Amino acid sequence: MGKKDIEEQLKELQKKLNGLKDQVDSEQRESILPIIKELETNADKLKVELYRKITPNERVQLARHPNRPTTIDYIKYLIKDFIQFHGDRRYMDDLAIVSGIGFFEGIPVTVIGHQKGRSTKDNIKRHFGMAHPEGYRKALRLMKQAEKFNRPIINFIDTPGAYPGIGAEERGQGEAIAFNLYEMSALKTPIISIITGEGGSGGALALGVADRVFMLTNTIYSVISPEGCASILWKDSSRSGDAAEALKIDPNNLLQLGIIDGIIDEPEGGAHENHEGMANSIKEKLIITLEELMQYDIDDLLEQRYNKYRVMGQFKEA
Repeated sequence: MGKKDIEEQLKELQKKLNGLKDQVDSEQRESILPIIKELETNADKLKVELYRKITPNERVQLARHPNRPTTIDYIKYLIKDFIQFHGDRRYMDDLAIVSGIGFFEGIPVTVIGHQKGRSTKDNIKRHFGMAHPEGYRKALRLMKQAEKFNRPIINFIDTPGAYPGIGAEERGQGEAIAFNLYEMSALKTPIISIITGEGGSGGALALGVADRVFMLTNTIYSVISPEGCASILWKDSSRSGDAAEALKIDPNNLLQLGIIDGIIDEPEGGAHENHEGMANSIKEKLIITLEELMQYDIDDLLEQRYNKYRVMGQFKEA
């Protein structure tokens, strides 16, 4: 692929097709229709090919696409009778985290996820999906409740990282994240976490200690953003493409490294093109995974979870 943004290439292709259709009058339409259909078929093939060849840095841009489905979108498609819970019972309700209970295919579940906004105003209200410590404490409150009532937990992760403001630090941002990691490691109920966009730093990890961790095709999961990494290593954030490649932040690399347990394919063109189609793919994976996890005795489940994280990070010295 060239340097031109993948979204622009696809828009230009669609614009040309639409222009061709507009130029054809009703009398010519019958004769030229097979040609238009053939061009549309080729365009679809090209779309698949373009997305298959995207670079790590282009995948970062897709993971951040403003039209990608959010936690609220997935709840709408997947969860029935959803009741949202608010507040951490200490300080405030953090709108960067959405949490509550409902039914997934008849199974009572607890759902927790990062929530970005669609508009600038909504993003400011939700801190661009970057949670304060109150958000993580709210999430843990709901997870402990799920443990009490034997409800499986489904987490949707999509955040650049935890909120970096002074107030968040003063109220214990690091402690809130660390305590979530500690508690989730021994939580006596099945946990499934799905990275639906950005999985950034400790903000993602605070919902990421799970029995099964899945990533959508065009998502990222990393200890630091490519821009942040480039700024530290090369003092040049414009080298974010080099950083994205070196960090191995894409699903295929992370699956090979044993960091995640599977990849959920996105619809043609990406999740932002087809919210319902993406939700249906997640639904299929959740049905299979929940059925598997709910068969385990809780002690066996906790032992598997423990072993899963113990084997991460092994390396060999040359």
